[in-house]
Amino acid sequence: MNKVLAIILGVLLICAIGGVVYITVVPPVGEKFTEFYLLGTEGKAVGYPEEVVLGEEARVIVGIVNREYQETSYRIEITIAGEENGEIGPVVLAHDEKWEQEISIHPDRLGEQQKVEFLLYKNEMSANASEKLYIWVDVVE
Repeated sequence: MNKVLAIILGVLLICAIGGVVYITVVPPVGEKFTEFYLLGTEGKAVGYPEEVVLGEEARVIVGIVNREYQETSYRIEITIAGEENGEIGPVVLAHDEKWEQEISIHPDRLGEQQKVEFLLYKNEMSANASEKLYIWVDVVE
């Protein structure tokens, strides 16, 4: 009877040690997502351009942080009032890698409250934007 109990305790001890080793070696995978953000030129979430003179440029900072647990390729499309105005990419980031860049937008027609959209596409084959950000600008003479 004592031998049987000793064997059972030994097996349980080996299982417990194996479980601890597994938990330590294999990190848990959290939620998979991408951070996509816009900042003003001072590097803060304020100070976005509100008025742009036609023929001049406005500047913002665009950032991406990959939290997908795998290397991911990104592309950013910029539209103003629904018309393509520029493209950035491909930007390839490893897991937990961050990319941030100041970019310029060039409105090409007058108008108030023009929507400037930043569309983020993950991977080259993606046809639909995975994230969308926007600001509103008045384009004046």
